[in-house]
Amino acid sequence: MAPAPSALITGITGQDGLYLAELLVAKGYDVHGLIRGQNNPKLGLVRELLPTVTLHNGDLTDMSSLIRALRESDPDEVYNLGAVSFVAYSWEQAALTTDVTAKGVLNMLESLRLHCRDDLGRVRFYQASSSEMFGKVQDVPQHERTLLWPRSPYGVAKVFGHHMTINYRESYGMHASSGILFNHESPRRGPEFVTRKVSQAVARIHLGLQDELVMGNLDAERDWGFAGDYVEAMWLMLQQPVADDYVIGTGETHSVREFVETAFAHVGIDDWERFVRFDERFVRPAEVDQLIGDAAKARDVLGWKPRVSFTELVSLMVQADIEAFRAGWK
Repeated sequence: MAPAPSALITGITGQDGLYLAELLVAKGYDVHGLIRGQNNPKLGLVRELLPTVTLHNGDLTDMSSLIRALRESDPDEVYNLGAVSFVAYSWEQAALTTDVTAKGVLNMLESLRLHCRDDLGRVRFYQASSSEMFGKVQDVPQHERTLLWPRSPYGVAKVFGHHMTINYRESYGMHASSGILFNHESPRRGPEFVTRKVSQAVARIHLGLQDELVMGNLDAERDWGFAGDYVEAMWLMLQQPVADDYVIGTGETHSVREFVETAFAHVGIDDWERFVRFDERFVRPAEVDQLIGDAAKARDVLGWKPRVSFTELVSLMVQADIEAFRAGWK
């Protein structure tokens, strides 16, 4: 009987890391996760949800810790999901975003190259690229060949990591793939992200705990999917005989306004405008007006397609927050 495959996940405490780890555990993998800081506030959550996962202390800015984690976990697959991933924050901390989200990819790739010195194709690598790389979009919808034109320090950092992954694949023959994931959400999304900000606020307004929702640009349009669907695409990429890059999205675009309207509709509020107030402080210095992904390649090659619809996703998030706030009363 062949031994169980093993995987190392950076960013395991995040939304995608948790869903991916659950998927891999269900598939029989020996799963390892990189976690930063001894007092990481999400350590307890990982332990509760994923008791069989082995955790390793490490940091994407510290190459020695990455080499040590690779040596201790000896993975067949590496999923690099770790990043400073809040776009608005990247303007305030551009250098930190660059160190983690850009240079962290290089550190991981180089650590993997050194770890697999004698057989560079032995370990398969996944890089979490982002639709934010498209920024000032040059094609509608966006596909794998669309020119990258990032409009935030986060997007710029992701472009660096994306091209570095391609460079290591072409230079060293590494099985290194990038998933250009469009916006994907869930009840596990951090509260700093606009979708979770909306779902929590609507839940609190529904329960009488909050009076208003303060928002920035309601006209920005995004391609929103369910994170649980998207991690399956990550896994499928690393099962292919040849590494490549894939756009992952739903092919549908919805405005922030539609997201807000759908969230309020879930709790039976139609006149939602009276609860929403605009504040220019929440407007980005350089806005990305519209993102919509063409995932035809992923559909044709990977056999992947999203399962959860936009309305189902919004309702899932609002309902989860309603139940969480109610549980907090008990």
